[in-house]
Amino acid sequence: MPNPQNKKGLFQFYPRNIIWLGLSVLAVVLDQWTKSIASTHLIYSDPVPVLPFLNWTLLHNYGAAFSFLSDAGGWQHYLFTSLAAVVSVVFIVWIMRMPKNMLILPLAIALILGGAIGNLIDRVSLGYVVDFIHVFYQDKNFPAFNLADSSISLGVVLLLIDTFFLEKQRILRAEQQHD
Repeated sequence: MPNPQNKKGLFQFYPRNIIWLGLSVLAVVLDQWTKSIASTHLIYSDPVPVLPFLNWTLLHNYGAAFSFLSDAGGWQHYLFTSLAAVVSVVFIVWIMRMPKNMLILPLAIALILGGAIGNLIDRVSLGYVVDFIHVFYQDKNFPAFNLADSSISLGVVLLLIDTFFLEKQRILRAEQQHD
């Protein structure tokens, strides 16, 4: 018979998970710092070659990822700002409730959270997101991005790894413990 004292309440947090929030804060700080450098030292839309496949190019993104809905007339600003704020609160609660034996999932959530907050700060303070990393090959261009976008992308990859490979292991272990 399960012990009711072992059940986690909705708002029961594990203080040790503060480290994951620290990682999110680090992602935000690095993102905002690099965006500040780009905004201060780069001329809008004027590429600065770094490597044969990489330029620093200051651009402003009024849409979502890859400028999705950037020309939608302004309503998208409120949608993306609200969505990022809600997701951030949900992710903070999720991270703080994460069991201590997990590594990849909280890492993924922390990176996504940091990236979402980094871009949210831009949307709220500037009305757009600062992008400056421009990767290309010959005449093929990847849309410009920033460290927040990189943090989100890496977090999503780790989330997929956790979902498709590690979750099965957790389920099997839980079933073995109950048998």
